Amino acid sequence: MYSLQNLKNIKIAVLGLGYVGLPLALAFSKKFDVVGFDIDSKRISELQQHKDHTLELELEELEQLKKITISSDTEELSKCNFYIVTVPTPIDNFKQPDLKPLIQASKTIAQYLKKEDIVVYESTVYPSATEDICIPVLEQFSQLTFNEDFFVGYSPERINPGDKIRKLTNIKKVTSGSTPSAAEFIDQVYLQIIEAGTYKAPSIKIAEAAKVIENTQRDVNIALMNELSLIFNKLGIDTEEVLKAAGTKWNFLPFRPGLVGGHCISVDPYYLTHKAQSIGLHPEIILAARRLNDRMGEYVATQLIKAMVKKQIQVVGANILVMGLSFKENCPDIRNTKIIDLIKSLKDYDLNLDIYDPWVDSDEVKREYGLQPIQQIKENYYDAIVLAIGHQRFIELGYESIKSLGREQCILYDLKYIFELNQSDLRL
Repeated sequence: MYSLQNLKNIKIAVLGLGYVGLPLALAFSKKFDVVGFDIDSKRISELQQHKDHTLELELEELEQLKKITISSDTEELSKCNFYIVTVPTPIDNFKQPDLKPLIQASKTIAQYLKKEDIVVYESTVYPSATEDICIPVLEQFSQLTFNEDFFVGYSPERINPGDKIRKLTNIKKVTSGSTPSAAEFIDQVYLQIIEAGTYKAPSIKIAEAAKVIENTQRDVNIALMNELSLIFNKLGIDTEEVLKAAGTKWNFLPFRPGLVGGHCISVDPYYLTHKAQSIGLHPEIILAARRLNDRMGEYVATQLIKAMVKKQIQVVGANILVMGLSFKENCPDIRNTKIIDLIKSLKDYDLNLDIYDPWVDSDEVKREYGLQPIQQIKENYYDAIVLAIGHQRFIELGYESIKSLGREQCILYDLKYIFELNQSDLRL
């Protein structure tokens, strides 16, 4: 095992250069030699030209990419002794964990694993996945022995896409290792870049569990807010006004209803429920929250159609504008965006639907969802406008500018509480 004095001999490989891996590789490159590896040759070419479609890096940070060896050539990994895995861990069509990217990354590392090397996983998994799934793959394909020849750790990612304030280095980092000395060494490596400090978890399983419940807790709380909004809408009470009033109590949590998408909050709970079911437990609250959040897109569409009918607006052939497609504000990330559920539900009514989001990549949207976002919005044209995401650009447009896009009887559905109560026809 490396001693703490040997930190200077570390050469790091980051596998997966997406929203998590790229900022991590850049941060580590200020202290260590770093290889940034990705199987996507298009992504590698983009980064080699100092470009980043995720928009996570600032202009001056993009220039610093020249300090990283960016490659899709696995041979580059042979030079490294500290491997960090940041590949996606999605779910499949049956909402079961899809660990294929994690297994493939482990196989790739195993080809080059040497005695005393360390492998750290950051990808979100269920408790015990690192030890039950990843480590056997490392042993099998390297022919080395775990905790004798090589060591493993788990340090869950806490990247918040689009957040320019809470960034990698100023978010406290959980670390863990397969032995006490490995845990200490891994912790010290991360402390070289994490200004907010680290928290050394007692075991890999605890670190895995801590990560997966962070987003599960948020998912359950948002589901409660969504259910409250269903109740208050039936009662003719504005949900946001209720929450503002309740929020005057010091310990009332400031969650809001909404469409819960993205690659974390709407995915991670399924990893925990999968593990729970495998040991004979049925997690009722978590799965109920998931079901409720998953059907909110359809609910929003239904509410909009009802409002149009009440205003005697012809539904078939109506012109509808959906403003926003990314899964969160001020971010181009469209992975698992639940606005797609809203769009699919609206399309059932034979509408003319325009989707406008200046943050997203139109080619990516077409490739992933078969949709073509518009580049210019039309004035005095729409029968209904749905403000689906609170992008700063939309806020800056202001009420009058957005309202001018609609016809005289236009319905304005403000999902994100951008405008005042009396300025919107509908709010969630």
